[in-house]
Amino acid sequence: MIHYLKKIDLVCLLKVVLYVILIITVYYSALRYLIIIDWAREDYSHSYLIPLVLIYILWEKRGKLSSIPASPAWTGLIPFMFGLFLYWLGELGGEYFTMYISLWFVLVGLLWMHMGWQKIKAMGFVLVMFLTMFPFPNFINTKILVNLRLISSQIGVSLLQIVGMSAYREGNIIDLGFTQLQVVDACSGLRYVIPFFVISLILAYWFRGAIWKKAVVVLSSIPLAVAVNSLRIAITGILYNYWGAKVAEGFFHDFSGWLIFMFTIPVLLLETWVLNRVGPPVSKEVSRESIAETLPLHDPSTNSGQGVIKGLIHPVFLISIALMIGTLACTQRIEFREKIPIKKSFDQFPLSIGGWTGERLAMEQQFIQALHLSDYIMINYLNQRGQCINFYVAYYESQRKGEGTHSPETCLPGSGWEFKQSGIVTVDTGRGQEARVNKAIMAKGDSRQLVYFWFPQRGRILTSLYQVKLYAFWDALISQRTDGALVRIITPLSEGEDAEEAEERLISFVRLITPVLEQYLPRS
Repeated sequence: MIHYLKKIDLVCLLKVVLYVILIITVYYSALRYLIIIDWAREDYSHSYLIPLVLIYILWEKRGKLSSIPASPAWTGLIPFMFGLFLYWLGELGGEYFTMYISLWFVLVGLLWMHMGWQKIKAMGFVLVMFLTMFPFPNFINTKILVNLRLISSQIGVSLLQIVGMSAYREGNIIDLGFTQLQVVDACSGLRYVIPFFVISLILAYWFRGAIWKKAVVVLSSIPLAVAVNSLRIAITGILYNYWGAKVAEGFFHDFSGWLIFMFTIPVLLLETWVLNRVGPPVSKEVSRESIAETLPLHDPSTNSGQGVIKGLIHPVFLISIALMIGTLACTQRIEFREKIPIKKSFDQFPLSIGGWTGERLAMEQQFIQALHLSDYIMINYLNQRGQCINFYVAYYESQRKGEGTHSPETCLPGSGWEFKQSGIVTVDTGRGQEARVNKAIMAKGDSRQLVYFWFPQRGRILTSLYQVKLYAFWDALISQRTDGALVRIITPLSEGEDAEEAEERLISFVRLITPVLEQYLPRS
């Protein structure tokens, strides 16, 4: 190791130090959130080990990398500039995932500019693995895991029914007759999906086989994780019948999750063993690549003072440094997310509107903290005919990185509601104004509900979280604000009631509530 460090080019070392300092400074908020918040989540706690794995792989490939001559290329400026563009998109739009991807493109661009494409290709797997340290955005991550949990719950119920147990599923809630099991974040083996996927990537890297075999190993990790978790749910349901709640809580719950995870690794190894016997055997001849990886490192020429100065004033280095310093300066000088308070507290929202009388509902504090709400209102309104409308609004003073609106499309399915019909409709909000809102019919067993929801964002009515992010970027740039809200209105469909009748009820309520809501939500 010491012998290797003595051979490092002084110019290269100075450049690396400068780049590391600038990257840490520019991406400080994103890196801090990544390490302290994102990596602390159970789904991504394995990420603390990924940098060590990447360092080991690079050390293992040191011979090959040394044998490839550096070939600086201006082409690397393309991913570098795209990375800086994503940085501003994430900084202004308030999305950490965009900043994570920005960091990746900046690193790829710098390596490309200084080392050339051939070295980038040699580090290809390391760069791909680098991406596994970054969690998906919340609205994507939640949607994926909710759907996987629903599949896992469904398979688990089928297994329970096969062994003769009475089991019924509503979303992530499994009714066993004598009790209910809830397959939520806190008790789902699917927290191991991402770590298991990462392990399959590493195993595929060291697996000596055809590309298609490596792809099979990686792609099979997700269905394998779902299947194993379904087995865990079924076993928990069976043992619950004999030992009670302790098998689904505390130590037994955590230990069973860990045990199932450890069980999947031998299954994956068995899969590679089977694949290794499919098709022609792998040649045992030593490849050029393996030879290159064992070659000794070449000694760089001794750098004189003049050589160091010449290396540090190279145009590629000067341009990249200047762009990063400029980005840092702009970030420090401008405050993009001024918090915009609500016009009036939702505590003052009227409980009587038109012919509707309401009862205010309270949300548990743990959900308020998880949603990062600035203010909210949740009211059940009844009319004289006894028909009900649930009215919910969540307001965010600032939709910062890691904090923002959540779509009902990702939250409601977890409680058992399935979106049978969904789309966008145009609604007359009164006073000659129209708005496009999301419409869906949800079903759970024999129950049906009609729901409207939309995202009021600084005078606009938006229908998707993608629009919310794009307008947050634009408004942060133009007016230094990212406040916004979610409005959700639900009415049950009584037995035999036509959906059109329920929709007329919602539309009339929207006309009543819209002018009242405008007194509370800030506009542009």
